[in-house]
Amino acid sequence: MSSKTVFTTGEAAKICKVSQQTIIRCFDNGTLKGFRVPGSRFRRIPRDQLFSFMRDNGIPTDALESGKRKLLIVDDDENLVELMSDVFKSDGRFEIKTANNGFDAGMLVKEFRPDLVILDVMLPDINGKEVCQRVRMDPTMEMVKIICISGMVEQDKINELRAAGANDFMNKPFAIDKLLERACLMLEMENAA
Repeated sequence: MSSKTVFTTGEAAKICKVSQQTIIRCFDNGTLKGFRVPGSRFRRIPRDQLFSFMRDNGIPTDALESGKRKLLIVDDDENLVELMSDVFKSDGRFEIKTANNGFDAGMLVKEFRPDLVILDVMLPDINGKEVCQRVRMDPTMEMVKIICISGMVEQDKINELRAAGANDFMNKPFAIDKLLERACLMLEMENAA
């Protein structure tokens, strides 16, 4: 990602964590400079223009700089958090932060602006469903993906999580490499395996 010099509106949207429509609107109204591919309607955004646009709009530019995807792991089981962190770290394409309760998770989602949240549903202070709802209520976080993990298996509870905004659900215990696989799939990354 980091070696690219020109981005499509879709790529720019992913990097800025906004919808593609937002990028197109900013391009069309001139707040985001770029060019159209001659003879087509395709818009392209040079890296330096995207960087300026992100800086001017207070969007963290680290995604553009590092090319790493941001992952927030939320679970109160420290051993599991460590295990998940290690697997994602060894993949090398993730920047990882962790939280072990819903309150910290809420703060980190706002500050860190992750691409993906791996969220334990049973947290000591707040349940995962509420965390999903809070993330989904913030329009600036529409691109954040959420994978809920839990030992519960009732289908209606899983449906409630999906309704609250979870993109995926995995039952504990699960194979960590499967989780990495799902995360890569969800973020449209090449699977490392």
